[in-house]
Amino acid sequence: MAELVLPPLAAVRCFEAAARHGSFTRAAVELGMTQAAMSYQIKMLEDRLGRQLFLRGSRGVTLSEAGQRLAPAVTDAFGRLNAAFEELSDKESEILSITTLQTFASNWLVPRLGAFQLAHPAIAVKLDVSVEIVNFARAEFDVGIRTGGGEWPGLAAHHLFAIAYTPMLSPKLLAHAAAPLKKPADLLTLPLLDPTDVWWIEWFNAAGVEAPDLSRRPEMRLQHQQLAGSGALAGHGVAILTPAFFRDELAAGRLVQPFPLVRASPQSYWLVYPKARRRSPKIRAFRDWLLAAIGAETQASDYDARLG
Repeated sequence: MAELVLPPLAAVRCFEAAARHGSFTRAAVELGMTQAAMSYQIKMLEDRLGRQLFLRGSRGVTLSEAGQRLAPAVTDAFGRLNAAFEELSDKESEILSITTLQTFASNWLVPRLGAFQLAHPAIAVKLDVSVEIVNFARAEFDVGIRTGGGEWPGLAAHHLFAIAYTPMLSPKLLAHAAAPLKKPADLLTLPLLDPTDVWWIEWFNAAGVEAPDLSRRPEMRLQHQQLAGSGALAGHGVAILTPAFFRDELAAGRLVQPFPLVRASPQSYWLVYPKARRRSPKIRAFRDWLLAAIGAETQASDYDARLG
């Protein structure tokens, strides 16, 4: 038995609209095409099927017997297709998938996500933490948080804030220091967390302290700012941290920034997403909320003015 080849979808769509409206003219308006193009598509379908689907008359068109048999099945099929695409669209719009970095997620994004979801209760958030650079063409993520210079092919990038760093410690450790911290070099009398981190050397150089040899200090590699911040909060040593991630701890006095100098990195944090999806409602909602939230916090803080 020969396999039946389905007619072109465009012609079937024209038939469905004309059968529903009982008019080539109204169907053409709905589909955004000319009446001549509508007539051509239906004639092509009739020729392919070898049956007349519409009876043409001076007062318009009516379905033939064959057309009456075909129309309910075609209308039902398009209804199912519409429902399937609407369901897919609804499910996609309900979930925002974010790929981000560990410290940004734990120290900035997660504590504030409740505000986003209060503003957009129909959007659920799926968060993935990874150091890998996600290929948006191969992974099912909507947006990402990246560090760098802001230029990635095919991606829209919005600047969030500069990667900056300065020493911080707990009031407990500060109180038990052998001597008051009067100048940056005095930090060398205290235990330093992640002493081989290049940020330490850069900060001491910017502060006018001759590059100290930190390689012989007891090593504690914490790698993430979240862990280094926890170590500083516990009084285990001085950590070099990004102020934007520890504003609450500084404001509450759980951490102390002993010197005003904040060193700036050439890199920044960026919100990224595929340019082709820039009109997605959920992406636009998250972008607008994120930029507004960071803008409000940056305006309320003066550390950016002290970047060195």
